[in-house]
Amino acid sequence: MSTDLNSPFRTKTVEQSIRDTEEPEHALRKSLSAWDLTVFGVGVIIGTGIFVLTGIAARNNAGPATALSFVAAGIVCALAALCYAEFASTVPVAGSAYTFSYASIGELPAWIIGWDLVLEFALGTAVVAVGWSGYIRNLMQTNLGWDMPVALSGPDSGGTFDLFAFLLVLVLTAILVVGTKLSARITAIVVAIKVTVVLLVIIAGVFFIKADNYSPFIPPAEPQPAGGGLHAPLVQVLFGYAPTNFGVMGIFTAASLVFFAFIGFDVVATAAEETKNPQRDMPRGILGSLLICTVLYVAVTLVVTGMQNYAQMSPSAPLAEAFKSVNQPFFAGAISLGASVGLITVCMILLLGQTRVFFAMSRDGLLPRVFSVTHPKYRTPYRATILLGVVIAVVAGFTSLEKLAELVNIGTLFAFVVVALGVIILRRTRPDLHRSFRTPLVPFIPILSMAASLWLMLNLPVDTWIRFGIWMAVGIVVYFVYGRRNSRLAKVGQDAKY
Repeated sequence: MSTDLNSPFRTKTVEQSIRDTEEPEHALRKSLSAWDLTVFGVGVIIGTGIFVLTGIAARNNAGPATALSFVAAGIVCALAALCYAEFASTVPVAGSAYTFSYASIGELPAWIIGWDLVLEFALGTAVVAVGWSGYIRNLMQTNLGWDMPVALSGPDSGGTFDLFAFLLVLVLTAILVVGTKLSARITAIVVAIKVTVVLLVIIAGVFFIKADNYSPFIPPAEPQPAGGGLHAPLVQVLFGYAPTNFGVMGIFTAASLVFFAFIGFDVVATAAEETKNPQRDMPRGILGSLLICTVLYVAVTLVVTGMQNYAQMSPSAPLAEAFKSVNQPFFAGAISLGASVGLITVCMILLLGQTRVFFAMSRDGLLPRVFSVTHPKYRTPYRATILLGVVIAVVAGFTSLEKLAELVNIGTLFAFVVVALGVIILRRTRPDLHRSFRTPLVPFIPILSMAASLWLMLNLPVDTWIRFGIWMAVGIVVYFVYGRRNSRLAKVGQDAKY
């Protein structure tokens, strides 16, 4: 933590961050409750992960023990969530991990994590939009006999442009410009539909479970097919460790995959500034949504692996296919419809998180200040929202899904590491701060969180690390060319705004 205003590790105090939120033209409307935050969390967490990755992980990595993989991934997220909850209640300012890092580690690390979050949320939004488009085209073809022109079906279907993904992002951008309360209401309706579908799987599926499908619960270990070069996990390249499929270690291999299903709870922290009582409600929203989703994930996994042998599970639509395997087409159709509706909220909340991080970086002067002006009526960062919405809509229109999910994973895990480190540092440098929620057993829990996140990162392929490194290198160049000299903190001695 540096007080030298010329240092790239200069920090912005918690008091300074909170005072920034009181400037009229840069202030966001406080309209969200603990219930809204929990709904946001459930809305973004339950999505592509549970509807798709369950089948891939069970079939290729862990069998019925995939339920334990969800528990392992949930524990990693819970450790990070405890750190996020302390920060979000202590520094209730838009920006999530970016803001937390600025108050504890310094400006350059904060910029790096903000740049990382921009990548994470942008690619996450694009990926989910393209996935939603695929569900909609499939439903149209199956139930109505309508076929989308190939040219407008996106790269994954042999086309050029994904019209539905493009339009979805634009519509959600307009909703977010109008206000977070409106988006919270829409999210609540869609989340109700999505949770109903998940409960339908659990309740209806219980009656079709066959005990034989659980034997063996942990299939015998098998070495993963040899894959060297850029596609090998980094842990294999560095330490010669070869991950296994199935067996006990297969559970953890699957955990690094199904971790994607938990991505999103950290987005709740980006809405801290728009929360009525953030000191009380942020921890409830973050931890509550994570707990609800973990319980639902484990229950769903146990049911579908009990309905269908893991070796026969579908890698693309495991929940719907499990019901087809027991001659229940009605439930299969309902699940497909619910999944397509549910992905809308995932897109909306990822886009919300993206704009709030961008807004916070702009308000600090690290990006052009014009993007931190809020709408005079709706009190939303409309300029940043429109800019990012249009860019992401275009990206979604031309994007193929390959490799993007891995980039989202590594970006999220990197944020977890930085936030955990920030908790330790701020405890030492500012023990006087009032903390409505305190991470227990500091520094043990943050250190454990960092270690668990780093382990999952090491299980990602080398080429993912290379792409991530290139993005980070570009970000550092942008910081030293623009952000460092335009930072408000750098000008504090001149304009005395603080």
